[in-house]
Amino acid sequence: MKKVMFAEKYRSIGLNILYYRRLKGLSQEALSIKAGLTRSYISKIERGAARCGLEVFFLIAQALEVDPAELISDLPPGTESAQK
Repeated sequence: MKKVMFAEKYRSIGLNILYYRRLKGLSQEALSIKAGLTRSYISKIERGAARCGLEVFFLIAQALEVDPAELISDLPPGTESAQK
């Protein structure tokens, strides 16, 4: 039941990662190199098909040069409220 309970949250985090990756003009391959992860793992995280631990989450945020809070925000990325 836990997996189902948080599935939407993981999908939201994945979409936020996708948004910031595209905003920075990075391919999945470029992000994976910067974060030290595989391209397929980045793809799965963006689709919400894989869950990542805190270490991986922080590696991705660091590679994207964004505050980790931006990646877990439920507000649409890039909105004024999300950047406070």
